[in-house]
Amino acid sequence: MAAFTIDIPQSDLDDLRDRIARTRRAPVSVAQDWSRGTPPAVLNRVLEHWGGTFDWRAAERRFNTYDNVRVTVPTTEGDGLNIHVIRAGTPGKTPLLLVHGWPDGFVRFEKALPLLAERFELIVPSIPGFGFSDKPATLLGPVGVADVFAGVMTALGHERFGVHGADLGSQVGEQLALRHPERLLGLHLGDIPLRRLRALAADASATLSNEERATLDQLTEWETAEGAYARLQRTKPQTIGAALDDSPAGLAAWIVEKFQAWSDGEVFDVYTLDELCTNLTIYWVTASATSAAQYYYDNGHSVLTNDSVTVPTGISMWPKDLVHGSRASVERWFPVVRWTEQPRGGHFGPLEQPQLWADDVRAFFDQLGA
Repeated sequence: MAAFTIDIPQSDLDDLRDRIARTRRAPVSVAQDWSRGTPPAVLNRVLEHWGGTFDWRAAERRFNTYDNVRVTVPTTEGDGLNIHVIRAGTPGKTPLLLVHGWPDGFVRFEKALPLLAERFELIVPSIPGFGFSDKPATLLGPVGVADVFAGVMTALGHERFGVHGADLGSQVGEQLALRHPERLLGLHLGDIPLRRLRALAADASATLSNEERATLDQLTEWETAEGAYARLQRTKPQTIGAALDDSPAGLAAWIVEKFQAWSDGEVFDVYTLDELCTNLTIYWVTASATSAAQYYYDNGHSVLTNDSVTVPTGISMWPKDLVHGSRASVERWFPVVRWTEQPRGGHFGPLEQPQLWADDVRAFFDQLGA
């Protein structure tokens, strides 16, 4: 384990601004709304801020107030992976592993960390291929990432710990519970792993309640209207990655559209331009758009068990998430001891509604006595 400081070379930031300034702007816009993707007016607003008054150094200073380390986790393929970890909260309190998703990163939790600081010792790693963690050369998927993160917790001296995850993080959390159940104090999820719902939809022998049928109908509607990005990243991540890693405008259009579609409200009402540009900058300066997309390929080519989880589970269900799942379907696979229907919020819970999210996480682990 080695101390780590986020310090992006000024030449990289200058190059980013220069690329933004030379962006070839769309000469024609068929749709001014989101019906055909990111509208030029929205993209221009993001680019003007990102290439203008946005202060990356201020974000660096905030992140560096935390304890940043890089933890080397041995792997069977070589010398190991170096995983960037932010440590926060109170040492000696309940260790809580927080696992992010796509298209965000550790910034998902930034606003929520102070809200949990007195109750937990907080460990926020970046998934391999994201942010300042190493980019793996071999297939990992959720199984491999779960084992890597179990290794991170061992290296940090935590034999038992709690887990929260959503999006990719819910997949990783699920695999931690399946592969290392004796180590988990509890599993808190911000959504339902969609692979479980897909498996249920494909099971012709399953008897479904009306509530479960409604959940699966939502999944079908969402995948038809919104799922093209995931199919592309599951099949040809290097094709889209080449564009995203070379064009700030392309990266912004690809990612900001998801923050619009998956949040509870208009994107500029829910998030500040600084928040959006901070997330974009991490992807840009680490050249991790391709490696992050590779996770989707690895996930799609992973063999995953449909065994039931035995670790006590809490679910925080957000009204504007991708799929608003039913408790009945979740209880097919998870021992749900807490189910919270949040009054507002979308896919990026701790970033969008940090207080609601933190209150639910705290209440869940309090309920377990962990």
